[in-house]
Amino acid sequence: MLRGGLPPRWFRRIVLAPAAIALTVAMLVTLPVWLLGAAAVSPLLPGRLRALRVLWVVVVALVLESVVLVALFGLWLFAGFGLAVRTPSFQYLHYQLVGWYLRVLYREAVRVLRLRVEVEGPHPDEYLDRPLLVFCRHAGPGDSFLLMHGLVNWYAREPRIVLAAALQWDPALDVVLNRLPNRFLSGGGDETEHRIGELATALDHNDAFVIFPEGGNFTERRRLAGIERLRTRGLEEMARRSEQMRHVLPPRPGGVAAALAAAPEADVVWVAHAGLDHLFTVADIWRELPLDGSVRMRWWRVPAGEVPADRDAQVDWLYQWWERIDDWVDSTRELR
Repeated sequence: MLRGGLPPRWFRRIVLAPAAIALTVAMLVTLPVWLLGAAAVSPLLPGRLRALRVLWVVVVALVLESVVLVALFGLWLFAGFGLAVRTPSFQYLHYQLVGWYLRVLYREAVRVLRLRVEVEGPHPDEYLDRPLLVFCRHAGPGDSFLLMHGLVNWYAREPRIVLAAALQWDPALDVVLNRLPNRFLSGGGDETEHRIGELATALDHNDAFVIFPEGGNFTERRRLAGIERLRTRGLEEMARRSEQMRHVLPPRPGGVAAALAAAPEADVVWVAHAGLDHLFTVADIWRELPLDGSVRMRWWRVPAGEVPADRDAQVDWLYQWWERIDDWVDSTRELR
């Protein structure tokens, strides 16, 4: 029985995970045929070796998916058939596996898609031994992947993430993220804020709680719908300020406030990025290849002592930062 469009866990483990491995094996066995076909059609397509580039990214993604699934099964066996899988030592091993996956995928994506990643902001050493609340602009899977890669491999963090429940369709993500302290959420309301507060509680020195205040990827339709929703609720000032922001959705203060209340000792990190925010699907990547451009990420750190304590002040503070991020995206696009 589907719950919110998602099959039950037993089906995802017994059917989807083996199906992903079987698909990888089938792809590798027939890879010469795929390579010949991609090489044959590449001269007929715009862009240099477009079909071969996409094929290679798909193959790498499938192989990594299967390797991670096999490793996760091994960790489950080694943990006494899952009995110890949530102990600190096994949590550490899972984060190491995530870091390896992100490093390999990042390296291949940068090499094959011809991307340059430029990072601005405080040096990673400035974040040492401090729990972090990370509030990030939500602008597509590519940017979300870069954020996770940065947190795990550049800043040596163990992220706790609020995620869309639909991501559990991916077998490897489903298994590893459900074993780590994350929350898959759908919808909003008081229950969602309560679960966000639970996840942000008791952060240690190398934890980073991650939330996307917009609640979804940016589209113009969602931006206008968010502004209209604010007006329907009588929040005219927030609607007016949101209209002035062209590159972000109206932020939702509830989750941010819940995280701040649960972790008052944590520093806050704001993250913005530009360069991949127009790529949401495989079709988008196909159309743009080779990307041959740069992706810019900007990190800002606010010490815990500078975070407003009053709820109304926090809402205004959130909007001030979102206006700053919108201005940064605007100026970054002008430089491209």
